[in-house]
Amino acid sequence: MGRISRTIELAKASWQVLKADKELIILPILSLVATMAVAASFLAPILLSGEGTNIEDPGTVGYVLLFVAYVVLAFITIFFNAALVHAANERLDGGDPTIGSALRGAAGRVHRILPWALVSATVSIVLRAIEERAGIVGRIVSGIAGIAWSLVTFLVIPVLVIEDIGVVDAVKRSGAMFKRTWGENMASQVGFGLLGFLAMLPALLIGAAAVAAGGAVAFFGIVVAVLWVLTVAMVLSALSGIFQTALYRYAAGMDTGTAFGSQDLGAAFAPKAGGRSGGFGGGIIGG
Repeated sequence: MGRISRTIELAKASWQVLKADKELIILPILSLVATMAVAASFLAPILLSGEGTNIEDPGTVGYVLLFVAYVVLAFITIFFNAALVHAANERLDGGDPTIGSALRGAAGRVHRILPWALVSATVSIVLRAIEERAGIVGRIVSGIAGIAWSLVTFLVIPVLVIEDIGVVDAVKRSGAMFKRTWGENMASQVGFGLLGFLAMLPALLIGAAAVAAGGAVAFFGIVVAVLWVLTVAMVLSALSGIFQTALYRYAAGMDTGTAFGSQDLGAAFAPKAGGRSGGFGGGIIGG
C-alpha cells in the first residue's frame, strides 16, 4: 500500500501541473480523434479490397495495409505523447507551454518519432503473430514480452524529445533507467491503472443502472457513461505524460519543478531497505 499511496501523491503533483496548463488535455483528445479517423480510413480499403475480406488470411494487400496502419497509428500516438512531454518539460522548466508550442516541439522531433513508430509497430505485429499462432503458450509469452517491453521502454519518448538521440540509444537509456527502478516503476504504472479503474467505476455503475432501467433512460445513461470514461481516459493520459516527464527529469538529474519535490520522487523510486545502493538518481547521475 505504501507504493500505491506514493503513486497517488505523485498523481496529485501531476494534477497540479495539469491545472496550471489545462489546455494540455486537448492533446490526448486530438490523438484520439486522429486515431479514429486514420483507423477508419485504413479499415475501409481493407474491407473493400478482395483480399482483405478474409480475416484469417487478408492476403498481400491486406497485410501491407495492416502494417502501414500499425505504423501510422503508432506514429499518431507517439507524436501527441511527444507533444505532451514537450509541454510538460517546458512547464517544469518554468515556462508557459501552449498547444502550439507542444505541437511544434513534437514536429521538431519527427525524425526521432517516425523510427520509434516503426519499431513499436513491428514489435506489436510480432507479439500479435506469436499470440495468434502459438495458442495458449503464445498468448502467455506474448503477454509477458509485451509487459516487459512497455516497462523497459517507458521513458523512451522523454529521452527522444528532450535528448534528441536515436532510437537505439533511447531504448538503451530507458532500459538503463528501468533496471534501477523496476519494482517502483511497475508499482507506479499499476497505481495509475488503479486510479483509472476507480475513477471509471461510477460510469460503469451508471451505465449498468441505465440499461436496467431501459427506454430513454438507458440511452441517456450510456451516453453519460461513455463521456465519463472518455474524460477520465483523457485526463489520465495527460497526467501519465506529465508524470513520465518528471520521472525522466529526476532520473537525468534535472530540476523537477515545484510541483514535484525531490523528496516525493525520491520516496517513490528509492531502493528498498537492504537493497542495492545508488538508487534511481544515484545510479544514473553517478554513472
